[in-house]
Amino acid sequence: MNYRHAYHAGNFADVVKHVVLSLTLIHLAKKAAPFRVIDTHAGIGMYDLAGEEAGKTGEWRGGIGRLIGPDAEPLPAAAAELMKPYLDAVAALNPDGAPRRYPGSPCLALALMRADDRLVANELHPEDAATLRRTLARDRRAKVLELDGWLALKAQLPPKERRGVILVDPPFEEPGELDRIVTGLDNARRRFGGGVYLLWYPIKDPRPLARFYEALATIAPPESLAIELLIRAPADPNRLNGCGLVVLNPPFTLEADLGVLLPILAERLSDGGGATGRIAPLTARANG
Repeated sequence: MNYRHAYHAGNFADVVKHVVLSLTLIHLAKKAAPFRVIDTHAGIGMYDLAGEEAGKTGEWRGGIGRLIGPDAEPLPAAAAELMKPYLDAVAALNPDGAPRRYPGSPCLALALMRADDRLVANELHPEDAATLRRTLARDRRAKVLELDGWLALKAQLPPKERRGVILVDPPFEEPGELDRIVTGLDNARRRFGGGVYLLWYPIKDPRPLARFYEALATIAPPESLAIELLIRAPADPNRLNGCGLVVLNPPFTLEADLGVLLPILAERLSDGGGATGRIAPLTARANG
């Protein structure tokens, strides 16, 4: 799967990933001690939804376009409250109400971080890394690297703050990316076992994920969570039917919050029958 992000910015997968990221950051910010965010595959940081790439696919219309803008229906009160930090960060970029700009993970993180928190945003693609540097140049909290994502992570762990969120969101351009996540995570946790790890992956056919969950469960803390959202029944294994995140060391509020949000997001982001959202302990998913 080729997931060059400019074509998919603001789509359903971004919504799910960024809702989980925002809930995590808001929880960490409840304690005074600073934390570090490490984004291993950061992209360009900010996306033009009217630009050539996003305009070619229009995927944002089935994602963030269903949550903000003149055509978006109001969310239920409980969901609106939980998603407010995320939606406020997006709305701040679109003062006229119509979604035209969308923050990638680095810019969303900076919108929710405090003055003493720090961001390391890594992007291997040379042109994208240059764009990312320009995007983040005025924010002294941010540092941009241009390395292989796993090498960058190795170099940054443990963070001096001893508190942190690590977002791993590969483009899945090469075979074996799920295996690489398992290996890379095992190495990372040996350096920084207490970090919150958010591991994103696409879902075409859910069945091959069983081995991925089993492998992760052997190295992950027992409280780790597996989050899945399908926007349609996975009848065609060649389509992107959904996405998932495995969260290691999750905030204790995350499971309950997503228990509220995932059914609503599945309904709102649905692209056909069979849309579902669920969250469960990783060990339960590994055992089927």
